[in-house]
Amino acid sequence: MDLDPIDLAQKLSLVSEHWSPKAIARLNDYEIKVVKIKGEFVWHTHEETDELFLVVSGRLTIRLRDRDVVLNPGQLFVVPRGVEHCPVAEEEVHAVLIEPEGTVNTGDAGGPLTARVESI
Repeated sequence: MDLDPIDLAQKLSLVSEHWSPKAIARLNDYEIKVVKIKGEFVWHTHEETDELFLVVSGRLTIRLRDRDVVLNPGQLFVVPRGVEHCPVAEEEVHAVLIEPEGTVNTGDAGGPLTARVESI
């Protein structure tokens, strides 16, 4: 177990691709991930788990079927399990995700944006 502080900016500097979350820590059975987001993702659902988005920089819109949730730096939102959503960012967003280990970023949608999560 690493007992040193984790610098989010330093970890985010190691991320080069959008929509490619990287694990930076573990909390019990959960992964703490950093991700750079730009453009529109895919509509998807995580049937078995909630998903937490914490915006570090930029402005993230999480589209839900009945409304949009807009997050600014320092704000977070938990998408409840089973709720279809689609993250969108006009400009690059840096964010932290917290979700159970092994959660697939594209949920039930799959496709070319499905990322293999690596630790950094």
